[in-house]
Amino acid sequence: MNKAFLLTKDGIAELEAELAALIAERAPVADRIKTARDLGDLSENAEYQTAREEHDKIEARISEVEHILRNVEVIKKPKDGSKVQIGSTVKLKGDGKTKQFQVVGTVEADPLSGKISDESPIGKALLGKKLGESVEIITPAETATYKITEIN
Repeated sequence: MNKAFLLTKDGIAELEAELAALIAERAPVADRIKTARDLGDLSENAEYQTAREEHDKIEARISEVEHILRNVEVIKKPKDGSKVQIGSTVKLKGDGKTKQFQVVGTVEADPLSGKISDESPIGKALLGKKLGESVEIITPAETATYKITEIN
């Protein structure tokens, strides 16, 4: 049984765009392989080896993205903003700091842009919490307590 990958509609669109770009790269890389092969001895042909490695990397990523897209489960925006769920955007306030996170699946997680995985320590701490509740977030850099001020 295949694992379902949780993604928002935006996350699916990003993966589809990446897949299209990867597929478009196939032909130029294949041409570089052909050109390098025509140069002769493949055992000492650095251009050929580099092109083959790039080809293998592209094919592996295409396979991975296609697998994810075949087994995707769309995260629907929660209708009820009373508690934090996958797909929720949460605003936190504490110690004079305000933070905002969107809880997403692991494939789409990007902490630098505020998208945190439901399986991350922050995601686990937030899931199920209600508006106005305090939550202790433990990261390698700090342990801090925040109050949930908004759930969308």
